[in-house]
Amino acid sequence: MDGTGPAGVETRITALHAAAGKLAPSRFLNDVPVLAAPLADLLHHGPSAPIWRPAHDPGQRVDWKSPSGP
Repeated sequence: MDGTGPAGVETRITALHAAAGKLAPSRFLNDVPVLAAPLADLLHHGPSAPIWRPAHDPGQRVDWKSPSGP
């Protein structure tokens, strides 16, 4: 995510979390991890760093190789 500043990133991640909640009855989030990360974090830390925020738990930070399921 880029182009919105820190507050905009938080707004987008909150919206993603709300949308993911609508999928909760299905197994989709267990089968397909939905992760988001600000572009600034990607550029500064790299894609392997624990900068990814799972849609089901946006307060958590994970690396893309081992995201935890809901």
